[in-house]
Amino acid sequence: MSFNRLSGGRVVARSRVQRTTYPPSRRRPSCNSLLEYRGLHHDTQTSIEKTRNIGIIAHIDAGKTTTTERMLYYSGYTRRLGNVNDGSTVTDFLPAERQRGVTIQSAAITFHWPPLPEQSVRETKTQKGGRPLLSPSTEQNHMINLIDTPGHADFTFEVIRSLRILDGAVCILDGVAGVEAQTEKVWSQAAKYHIPRIIYINKLDRDGAAFGRTVHEIASRLFVWPAVCQVPWFEGGKGRFCGVGDVVNLRAYRWPEGGDGKTVETIAVDKLGEADALFAEEIKKARIALVELLSTYDDVLVGKFLELDERHRDIAPNDIVAGLRRCVLNQDSKIVPVFCGASFRNIGVQPLLDAIVQLMPNPNEVVIPEVSVGRVEGNLRQLMSGELLSKQAQSIPATGPKEKKLTSRQPMAVISNLEACALAFKVVHDARRGTLVYVRVYSGNITRGSSLYNTNLCVTEPVQRLLRMYASDSVDLPSLPAGQIGVIPGLKHARTGDTLISYIGTNPKIGPPPPINSLQLRPIDVPPAVFFATVESNSLGEAKAVTNALELLIREDPSLQRSVDEDSGQTLLSGMGEFHLEIAGDRLIKDHKAKATMGKIEIAYREALLFPSQPQTAFVNRDIAGKRAKACCTATAEPMPEDQKHGNSSDDYESHVLENGNSITTSITTPNVTTSDDPAETLEPWNGRLTSHLTSETLHMSLRNGALAALSRGIQYNFPFHNVHVSISIDPRHELFGNDTSTAALSSAAREATKAALKDAALKDGTALMEHVMNVIVSTDDASLGAVVKDLNSERGASVLSLDDADVTTSGVREDLPRIDLRKMYAPPDPFEGGTTFADQEQAEMNNSSRQRTIQARVPLREMMGYLKHLRSVTQGRGSFVMSADRFERVVGQREKILRKELRGY
Repeated sequence: MSFNRLSGGRVVARSRVQRTTYPPSRRRPSCNSLLEYRGLHHDTQTSIEKTRNIGIIAHIDAGKTTTTERMLYYSGYTRRLGNVNDGSTVTDFLPAERQRGVTIQSAAITFHWPPLPEQSVRETKTQKGGRPLLSPSTEQNHMINLIDTPGHADFTFEVIRSLRILDGAVCILDGVAGVEAQTEKVWSQAAKYHIPRIIYINKLDRDGAAFGRTVHEIASRLFVWPAVCQVPWFEGGKGRFCGVGDVVNLRAYRWPEGGDGKTVETIAVDKLGEADALFAEEIKKARIALVELLSTYDDVLVGKFLELDERHRDIAPNDIVAGLRRCVLNQDSKIVPVFCGASFRNIGVQPLLDAIVQLMPNPNEVVIPEVSVGRVEGNLRQLMSGELLSKQAQSIPATGPKEKKLTSRQPMAVISNLEACALAFKVVHDARRGTLVYVRVYSGNITRGSSLYNTNLCVTEPVQRLLRMYASDSVDLPSLPAGQIGVIPGLKHARTGDTLISYIGTNPKIGPPPPINSLQLRPIDVPPAVFFATVESNSLGEAKAVTNALELLIREDPSLQRSVDEDSGQTLLSGMGEFHLEIAGDRLIKDHKAKATMGKIEIAYREALLFPSQPQTAFVNRDIAGKRAKACCTATAEPMPEDQKHGNSSDDYESHVLENGNSITTSITTPNVTTSDDPAETLEPWNGRLTSHLTSETLHMSLRNGALAALSRGIQYNFPFHNVHVSISIDPRHELFGNDTSTAALSSAAREATKAALKDAALKDGTALMEHVMNVIVSTDDASLGAVVKDLNSERGASVLSLDDADVTTSGVREDLPRIDLRKMYAPPDPFEGGTTFADQEQAEMNNSSRQRTIQARVPLREMMGYLKHLRSVTQGRGSFVMSADRFERVVGQREKILRKELRGY
């Protein structure tokens, strides 16, 4: 294959200068309705090798949704081009998204590229002479499951959970703004999940767009080698942006001005000299640079390069595409293909679709998913081979005749009954279809009518229907095979991050047999909430309805958290930012029809201990849920030592866990038989089983849950504790009481003991207040730089870390990445810039007062309230910022006195 398909339009050869135009009715897809289109998708069987699960990631307003709309149009899904400003896009279907013109939640949609033959019959035109211009075959058609993600920093969880299940990503850059702060953040998130990526530089039709400068920023700020596969074409060298040069195939594509993008003129580079000789030379220069870059990291291409006596142009396009694909899949090469276009002007989207099909991996080529069975961790391949189950069996000692170890044949017998394994990555409440659970199938095949066991919640639910989503629309499916993304409606319990398995012969009341019932795929991390607001029902009778609506909202978006203030009885809703809570309140009232009001947005602080406590023992002896509960334990609390801030560890005797900014150590006291005071007393060696119903694992978990409950509420101001180390110990001989010691009893005892220890420490000198300090990256023009820096330093108590320092990024994890030598990389000159080299461009930017500057600072979260409006007023609307949570720090000095007065109410 090569980048020459352009299957969504009509390829017009340069030998015939005239362009063929067709009546509007003939330019529509051949399907009479979108339902017919989806029926074609349903009937077409696509192999896993022809499947691409990709996402669109970018900074806000880089053109993600606009690019997605063009993809849907050229693939035949839609008959018209949607517009974000008009609220007519397919993927932004929520009322709030269409009203505000911003993507709020990720949207999944499926289409084929090239378009299916049934759809393309009327689109296949012929030139004079009868030669067909386009003849797609069924073998070429690939199914693309695409997820359009938000770009706003407040909705970063939508990006995280989408990246968790994707196989590839297209990172879109604004050709004017270049690599922005949120771009670095989503790039880092994709790198965390080892997702192959390609880059598409958009908006090259705008004033100030600079493709060459953006390519250099890719190298200097994303720390990868940009493989320039396309170069922008400007008419006459400095005219309008009219097309792209295909470096791989040595040709150029020109789109007529004002068209819908389906008519494309293609010109071979040898004939391009007649129209634009300088552009033809630039394509040849880019071809040499591309081959040399790939030859550095791809041994196969090096061999072909040497066979052809180092003639760059003689290497076949198919060989270059194959080399690019190997480098994309092998992320150690740090090579990322770069493409260009202007989606709003309908330029460059079809070659981007070709690149997705040819360079992005299929589900069989990605990193093997991580799984765990009990305490044993590994990957899905090890699970299916039986290796993980064998390790898990060996890690559990047999303490009786009923607990025999698995034989070598039993693991495979257990695996053979595993029909499917999937991850629920998103839950949406639909007013018409009920609860929709988005799943990615990693193994086997989920069929309609089967049952799925939730290994996180230990419940079984039936699969009544299976859907493939087309944004807000859907089509029924009989089954969902491995590698596909689909929706299961009607699941009452599944949440984001839950593992769902289908197991032959499962009893719905009991579930699969151990250890397969503990199988879990890698979960989805939920970032902590930093803002909160009160939610109050309009009347007492509406309180229950409001609570139910909040539960639905939080199930959809786990980055929202609900809590109740025990003193005031107010319901608090916490989120990732002001805009996040604003949207949540809007959806709560308008979408979920809750009769409630949202209060003022506040800041979530934390409390911390200043001194350690004395050991505190708590004894529980009462009825819990109608059953006798009896347990005892001892707890101490202290400021977290440095050696307790890193890593989790666990064994039968002691467990150390870091959670919610605190560390909890639970230990089981086990006396040594040789040190017993009574020689006549015989102590059996402890084997990890405490009672018939209680194991060491459940004991540690129960004690930890009790400690977390106590830490969730402070002593002085009711804020959660932070930076506290709690140690809980229990003696099985004296503090466990047979069947009366349940998990609920242990949690209750641990909660009371921990609360008593926290009070003891707080009575000595009170508690310290801690506030969230944010990493803030402000982008502004050079003329407003001084005013912005002065405001951060003097008015907001910020610590400015850098100005225009590419080494410091939003993620804060770039120090260990190798730097790219900008002198060794290729980037075409920007026709509208002052210089022709990178050094000249840098010097020109220094003299340009309107160039963008970047400020990185650490600012208390409290001072960022309403900062966006203030920043826009200071910079005449040209400033923007992105912030991410850094850590909690103690409030000191005058700010502490002011804050304590505010919290006390005087």
